[in-house]
Amino acid sequence: MVRVHIIGAGLSGLAAAVRLVENDVAVTVYEGAGQAGGRCRTFYDKHLEREIDNGNHLIMSGNKSALSYLERIGAEDPLTGPAFAVYPFVDVATGKRWNVRINEGPIPFWVFDSQTRVPDTRLMDYVKAGAIAFANDDQTVADIVDQNSPLYQRFWEPLTLAVLNTTPAKGQAKLLWRVIRETFLLGGQASIPLTARTGLGHAFIDPAVKFIEDHGGLVRLNARLRNVWMEGGEVTSLNFSEETVTLEEGDKVIFAIPPTRLKNLLPDVDPPEDDASILNIHFRMGGPVPKNTLGDGPFIGMIGSDGQWAFVRDDVISLTTSASNAIGTDDRPNDDVVAKIWRETQIALGLGDQEYERVRVIREKRATPDQSPDGARKRLKPETQWRNLFLAGDHTDTGVPATIEGSIRSGERAAALVLRSKA
Repeated sequence: MVRVHIIGAGLSGLAAAVRLVENDVAVTVYEGAGQAGGRCRTFYDKHLEREIDNGNHLIMSGNKSALSYLERIGAEDPLTGPAFAVYPFVDVATGKRWNVRINEGPIPFWVFDSQTRVPDTRLMDYVKAGAIAFANDDQTVADIVDQNSPLYQRFWEPLTLAVLNTTPAKGQAKLLWRVIRETFLLGGQASIPLTARTGLGHAFIDPAVKFIEDHGGLVRLNARLRNVWMEGGEVTSLNFSEETVTLEEGDKVIFAIPPTRLKNLLPDVDPPEDDASILNIHFRMGGPVPKNTLGDGPFIGMIGSDGQWAFVRDDVISLTTSASNAIGTDDRPNDDVVAKIWRETQIALGLGDQEYERVRVIREKRATPDQSPDGARKRLKPETQWRNLFLAGDHTDTGVPATIEGSIRSGERAAALVLRSKA
């Protein structure tokens, strides 16, 4: 029986495996770590004595690939969010609060109303920023958007940091536009912000592993690939820590691993760098966190602060700082960063002088690939010079940024190429 060997049980590898077992293809997924999920997982933290995610992620209601994936793997009630496309924000420096409310339908009536658009912005700010739709490959977000406009600080900068995990001065405008085109441009029905109700792993990972195994696939943990052997233009064997797997005629391989690992195994490829980091700080409180500042959703955006997004789940507050390598928080000691971001969090959530009980700092040093114009040019195609080897991962050229949506698309596209090569 022809088998597809998938290296990496992160979201892209699992998405590829799900698509293949749906088509009755024999699949083995190999994961070097002791758990599936990669950068998208939930785990029990002994210090906090709570389950937390290794990072926070927003999913948009316009992320069709992600929502379809959740439906196909049978994830039960995985996401939560407001009934409408509303985004709460607070300026930590001034205490000013506002909601960006995006109306239903493709005509953006919300930008005409001072009560629903970003405060202190004018209609012309949005008209001028529309030039991002025509950005070329070399332009960054800062090249296009007026940096002196309040819309820059209060919309474009937080959006760029969240979506591209880099600053507007570095992030490719075209990549950001592709997200806008599939979400905000389509109106509120495609722009509702969603988060995992009980954890990313419970939503995206655990049901996928079960689905794969229920359909005859294998998921092998603690199986780290050491070397790959090629002959005659094909992969012939995979050397793991404990064994060597020899491929049979017709077998295929999908590498769904980060750029650094990929470069180690395949020195001939030149993927984008993956040294863009994210700082996550999880605070455990003494009881459930008040949500009156959040509105109907589980998060709030923070402006003018090191902490950028605060997510609340029961008695845990999780702060995310994207592009932490680019804005300097990677160079500061944990105690200093925690102290400053906690003061910002007290303001953002209206906690007064309330203190946290315990804290956990998680620094993801290789959270995403470079999404600058130079990095975008280096995104890899899923096909390789080896006939039976395909690539998946958010560093491949999916046309969208390195997000959950992009990871799932990359895995499904690699699976589609495998299926086509079998036909």
